[in-house]
This record gives sequence, structure tokens and C-alpha cells, in this order.
Amino acid sequence: MTGRIRNAMTVDVEDYFQVGAFENDIRREDWDSLPCRVERNMDVILNMFDEAGTKATFFTLGWVAERYPAVVRRIVEEGHELASHGMAHWRVTHQSPEEFREDVLRSKKLLEDVGGCPIRGYRAASFSIGEKNLWALDILEEAGFDYSSSIYPIRHDHYGMPNAPRFAFRPIEGRNFLEMPVTTVDVAGKKIPCGGGGYFRLLPYFLSKWAMSRVNNRDDQSCIFYFHPWEIDPDQPRQEQAGLKSRFRHYTNLDVMEKKLRRALADFSWGRMDEIFLKN
Repeated sequence: MTGRIRNAMTVDVEDYFQVGAFENDIRREDWDSLPCRVERNMDVILNMFDEAGTKATFFTLGWVAERYPAVVRRIVEEGHELASHGMAHWRVTHQSPEEFREDVLRSKKLLEDVGGCPIRGYRAASFSIGEKNLWALDILEEAGFDYSSSIYPIRHDHYGMPNAPRFAFRPIEGRNFLEMPVTTVDVAGKKIPCGGGGYFRLLPYFLSKWAMSRVNNRDDQSCIFYFHPWEIDPDQPRQEQAGLKSRFRHYTNLDVMEKKLRRALADFSWGRMDEIFLKN
């Protein structure tokens, strides 16, 4: 295990048909008729974390909690942090302030009722909070959240706020509310993603290990890492109607993701978002 710093392991609990890459190819009205894989995949992940002695934060969709409450209860019972990913993976950029407020309040109450614990953290679908909708952070703070992990400080074709700080910051003056960006590494003055997701899955493992070690050792900061349950599931149904770019991003290296995750679990120290970043 490298270094002495504990990093935050996070999981965005959603199924393969709910991802942003397929939002124009799979109708929301069809979600309930599609074969769901989230139970199976969460079982693998929770067993993997148990074997590694790792506690994590699970940003969970209300849609999942409504249909699979046993998954939510197991997250809590096994000592992980339960957090919100909204109700049904709507990008914040597609919501008005009123719609967003209703969504976050509904998902927070649902998760608290099912999990039997306070919900302190939120992550927006597809990291869809940025310069044009920072009002969303005020709504989250008003709704009783202590932190968000919704801004990705990079330039991406679907999301990103390149000018945002690389590490945890307080976006609301005079308040303790924290925004905690997924981790990037500084290379020649440029922010390079190294906090999991597709970058971790597509690129060789040694690059991610080097980058996260650099953040721990050079910046003296904890990394925030994320992945999705569908990323460890090479047998999921294929969406051949989707575009080539979307299919490449979604399906590449699904067969090696679990092995890479196990290496990361062994090479670094991990914990929950709340225990690493919040004082109480």
C-alpha cells in the first residue's frame, strides 16, 4: 500500500441504461422493462470492499432505492456512507431551480427513509453543476446537505468547470458547505483527470497509480475516486443502437475493470467521503 493518506472511494449507484451516454438512445419510459443488473453488480462490489476492508460512499439514485431497498440497507448495514445521486439521473443543466429543488428533496427523504440514516452528500448526474448553474449549490445547502461532489474541474464535451479548484472548497460565502471535486493531477499546469470513471477504465493502470500517488505525495491531498456498478459488468445487454463514440466509452475494458479496482484497493488506503473530509 502506497503512502499514508486515506483517499475517498465512491460509487455512483445507477444501472447501465441510466447513463448519460445513452440518454438519447434509451427512453426513460422503458427503464422498468429492461433487465436490471444493479443488484448483481452491487453484490460483487460490496463483497469486494468487504474483502479489502474498505468503506466507501455510495451516491445512490432514488430510482434504485425505490426498487431495490435491500441494496440500500446493505450499504448502511455494512458501514458505508449512503449519499444522494438525485432521483432519476436528470442532469442539473436540464432542470430549473424549482425542478432541481423538488428532485433533491425527494431523493434525500427517500434515501433517509430506506437507509435509516442522515444523507449528507450529493453528486449531480454527469457532474452537471458548473459555472452556469452554481445556484444548485445554494439549493443543496438549503436542503440540508453538507457537501457536494458535482463539479469536475476539467474541460469535457459533456461536463466540466476548468476554472474550479482541484481540491475541496467552500463555494458559498459564510457557510460550511463543501464542494469536493473528483481528483485531477497537475501536469505542466494542466488538470488531468485521475479520479476513476472512464479514464481509469480505458487507460493503463500504472498511469492512474502514478497520478494518484502524485496527488497524495506532492499535493499532500486525498484523492476522490469514483466508478459505476455497470463498469464491472461485461455481460450487460449491449445497446447497438447507440453511436460509436458512446459505445466505445461505455464498453471498452469492462472485462478488466474489476481486476484494476482490486489493484487500486490494495495499493492505496481508502475511506468514506464524510469521514475523510467532514469534521463531524
